[in-house]
Amino acid sequence: MSITNSRLTAAEYHENFSDIHPPFENHSAALVEANRCLFCYDAPCTKSCPTGINVPKFIKQITTDNIKGSAHTIFSANIMGGGCSKVCPVEKLCEGACVFNLMEEEPIPIAKLQRYSTEKAIGNNWQYFERKPSTGRKVAVVGAGPAGLSCAHVLSREGVDVTIFEKEAKGGGLMTYGIAAYKVTPEFCEEEVNYILGIGGIEVRYGQELGKNISLEELRKNFDAVYLGFGVGVARQLDIPGEELDGVVDAISFIYDIRTKGYPAVPVGDKVAVIGMGMTAIDAATQAKRLGAKEVTLVYRRTQAEMPCTEAELNIAKLDGCEIIWLAAPKEATGENGKVNTLTCNLMQLGEPDASGRRAPVDTGQTISLNVDMVIKAAGQMPFGDLIAKNSLNNNKGKVAINEHSSTNIPGVFAGGDCVNGGKEVVDAVQAGKEGAASILEFLFYAKPQSS
Repeated sequence: MSITNSRLTAAEYHENFSDIHPPFENHSAALVEANRCLFCYDAPCTKSCPTGINVPKFIKQITTDNIKGSAHTIFSANIMGGGCSKVCPVEKLCEGACVFNLMEEEPIPIAKLQRYSTEKAIGNNWQYFERKPSTGRKVAVVGAGPAGLSCAHVLSREGVDVTIFEKEAKGGGLMTYGIAAYKVTPEFCEEEVNYILGIGGIEVRYGQELGKNISLEELRKNFDAVYLGFGVGVARQLDIPGEELDGVVDAISFIYDIRTKGYPAVPVGDKVAVIGMGMTAIDAATQAKRLGAKEVTLVYRRTQAEMPCTEAELNIAKLDGCEIIWLAAPKEATGENGKVNTLTCNLMQLGEPDASGRRAPVDTGQTISLNVDMVIKAAGQMPFGDLIAKNSLNNNKGKVAINEHSSTNIPGVFAGGDCVNGGKEVVDAVQAGKEGAASILEFLFYAKPQSS
């Protein structure tokens, strides 16, 4: 067993990482599905979308060949509607709420139709929003991810001059660096970011990280308001013996390398164990298999009923040949010459519900051992607790604490997205950016002056 790169041919990499959800082949195919929609009044699909996209309206516009209007309906609610159409877990959101599910029929392929309209808009650079004349007000946004870009776009439309400070070399955040490559390509992520910035009035300064190149104090001094959308931090540690061995890596870094270095450059083992059962764990497991791993095993301490990922995501892993061990938690990693070769797991059973409401796993005293040469940790992510504390921001279990107006405890400093919620969907971050922008506009132009 060994961890090596360049396991496959260029053709095999291309096939393994091709679009998992291909678009409609032509307009007629899109029309067939669009015309199935019942255009429900008070539509449950719209209610289930965190950004409130008017789904019946944009689908109706497709049926009348008004693709430009359809994309406008989507972007009016979600400026990252293109990316969300590729990565959203629609089976638990809009498509999961489709009334056809109650009729035991296939739901309307809302995401595929949304992709159809938005890709045409982005490809043709149809710009729908005219920026108002500059007001002279300046806002700093920390992070060019979905929350930051969404916030910046709304502010710029209202004539606010926005400067985004982004630590990476490209914008897009999670979309660009943290999601499986077969769901959304780097090329599309770049196109989408450029499309959003196309409104004007938004400057992005790359390679600028809060706490290193820039400080919150400096931003507050030079801007009228600040929006924090810097996401969450590194993968949660397993806190087990042997975690420092070669071959034990975190899923965030693993996926990041795939997105930045290219498939052949990323090493993968013959026998890989992935710890966790969230979306990131699924992405790591399936991509390990597609990079050429012979065996990939997902290890999860609860049962399928408690898994954080969706059934659709789990099925992707199963179809890729990933094995699953339920009710097992990592106990120890051991190896030879500093390299991992065995992962020992405690067998668990479910006890009483924990603080989250899920039944807590309890150690049975029995163990199993897996022969591995690579262990990928995907048991959740940790917030940037130190960064938050150093900037005197109130926190909620390490996450930035805000009120109902997206405001932190520091006047003029707002926040949203994963740094506040701990890590949800891209669409949730987009909505948080919209809400943050609305509060910032209120703060800049309508807030009552403080009495002395």
